[in-house]
Amino acid sequence: MSDLENKEIREEQYTADNIQVLEGLEAVRKRPAMYIGDISERGLHHLVYEVVDNSIDEALAGYCNTIDVTIHENNSISVVDNGRGIPTDFHEKEKKSALEVVLTVLHAGGKFNKDSYKVSGGLHGVGVSCVNALSKHLTAEVFRNGIHYKQEYAYGKPLHPVKEVGKTEQRGTKIWFEPDDTIFTVTKYNFNTLATRLKELAFLNKGIKLTITDLRLEEGEEKPKSETFYSEEGLKDFIKYLDGSREIIIERPIYMEGEKSNVPVEIVMQYNTTFTENTHSYVNNINTIEGGTHLTGFRRALTTTLKKYATANKMLEKLEKQKIDIDPNDFRQGLTAIISVKVAEPQFEGQTKTKLGNSEVDGIVSQLTTEMLTNYLEENPRDAREIINKVIVAATARHAATRARDLVQRKSAFSGGGLPGKLADCSSKRPEECELYLVEGDSAGGSAKQGRDSHFQAILPLRGKILNVEKAMQHKILESEEIKNIYTALGVSIGTNDDSKALNIEKLRYHKVIIMTDADVDGSHIATLILTFFFRHMKELIEQGHVYIATPPLYRVKKDKDERYVWTEEERLRILDEFARAGIKESAYDVQRYKGLGEMNPEQLWTTTMDPQHRTLRKITIENALEADRTFSMLMGDEVPPRREFIEQNAKYANIDL
Repeated sequence: MSDLENKEIREEQYTADNIQVLEGLEAVRKRPAMYIGDISERGLHHLVYEVVDNSIDEALAGYCNTIDVTIHENNSISVVDNGRGIPTDFHEKEKKSALEVVLTVLHAGGKFNKDSYKVSGGLHGVGVSCVNALSKHLTAEVFRNGIHYKQEYAYGKPLHPVKEVGKTEQRGTKIWFEPDDTIFTVTKYNFNTLATRLKELAFLNKGIKLTITDLRLEEGEEKPKSETFYSEEGLKDFIKYLDGSREIIIERPIYMEGEKSNVPVEIVMQYNTTFTENTHSYVNNINTIEGGTHLTGFRRALTTTLKKYATANKMLEKLEKQKIDIDPNDFRQGLTAIISVKVAEPQFEGQTKTKLGNSEVDGIVSQLTTEMLTNYLEENPRDAREIINKVIVAATARHAATRARDLVQRKSAFSGGGLPGKLADCSSKRPEECELYLVEGDSAGGSAKQGRDSHFQAILPLRGKILNVEKAMQHKILESEEIKNIYTALGVSIGTNDDSKALNIEKLRYHKVIIMTDADVDGSHIATLILTFFFRHMKELIEQGHVYIATPPLYRVKKDKDERYVWTEEERLRILDEFARAGIKESAYDVQRYKGLGEMNPEQLWTTTMDPQHRTLRKITIENALEADRTFSMLMGDEVPPRREFIEQNAKYANIDL
């Protein structure tokens, strides 16, 4: 019997009997954050991901290859796929249509039945029912067995039974929904956020076409924005995208694919000239940002296999003569890797439930990686030598960094005498109320020191542009005076070489670290350098919500005693237009463009930028680690063309929000 005939039989067997019910839907509207994370922008976008994941699951099962997402004019969403269509026949246990069961009962879906889906991203089964519960309106249309079915809902409740609309040659499911604005604090969808996720899904699922269209026309736009994502080579294309702005040291990515114990494993890796590791892991398309057993298995196999090859070929003799021990981290310096596994029943753990806990996956990934990487090294000796040479350089640099790190550790031990001389500390010793301003230059530092509230605000002036850590080796970073001062002032410790959580922030002295630079091009560059340092070497501070950017005004517009501070060019033009319409002559008011923080007197700096009652702070978050990694690499790396293209595409924006 052919695969096509088998698939057709399985398709016929996907009926209401495959929909298993675990519990009801009562609590979703009362406690939505428990199910979708939060009720702001992240939760709003999560609704779309839940619906799209259902379509992706159809693709994983082999029944769907096209998914279309549309943002409508009123910020409603529709998702259309060409899968089998949600079953509409009668569900014996629930005494209603299977479609209605899927849309109204929590933990109801075909994913709990192994005959329907071998693997699935949305294994909790709360997806579409949660979307329905949190929508003002939702319409489900199913195109199945030549018939077009439709059912409408309001606030999770059906408005009528499933009805037949007519005949159709189309196949699949269309879900349209409008989020409930009485629940969500944000109801406007971000095109780029959704596009980034669809692009990621296209890379992770080769051969599937995903399209997003935005029907909300902005000023000056004549036609809707639309992007289509499709990848023939999947992870190979993905790693080329991620490393597009880095200089690679081997010609082609190392691609490994295998299956063991019904767990498909797909890995792609390549080395570049940087000194950071960028490894990303996925389980059933879910980005496991906290890693897990699949990542552990890969890393162990990588270290063991490369070390065994290097030893067998007498490539580590130079290190042995210098009495430099090899370390697992040395094998991951400059490594970009993507690990994607498909697990029928994944067990997630960790703070954000994005850490794989299945113990059997460790051994599966480790064994497959060892076998496939060993074969690759034997068949590609030139690439193997380049990789081992990179490892040797990393080990040598790590050895040189040990002394520098020890010096920083000793200096950053919390004691009054060990604090940087330029630090103007605050009097409070309660970290939760203390703020550290990282300020550009002594002039701005002087104004900030005079204008601050010294009880809880500390000032650390930085001299010029700090080291670009994107292109520097570890020992050079730790030898930088400005970076040493940041470590010391914060009171954090760096940890050990093999500690994946390298930063210890238990003794963090300030719970708000605020980057305050001039509102000009140089200021933006310095802020980006500092952010690059935090992202690469103090990511824990960002992840735990400790890093902010101050927003000083661009202009002061003064007319007599009427003094207004302006943060955008549009706002300045609006005020000047207001003056013109009131018949006020240009000579009657003064417009001052602030080129630097030092141009403000202490009172002005406090009033506009530092006073908690009136200031605006931008909190730095990492919504998508992949895109953040790629952006920092592009902005701060050696490759000019990708950076030029990025600047040209974003030149219309006054500031690039990282």
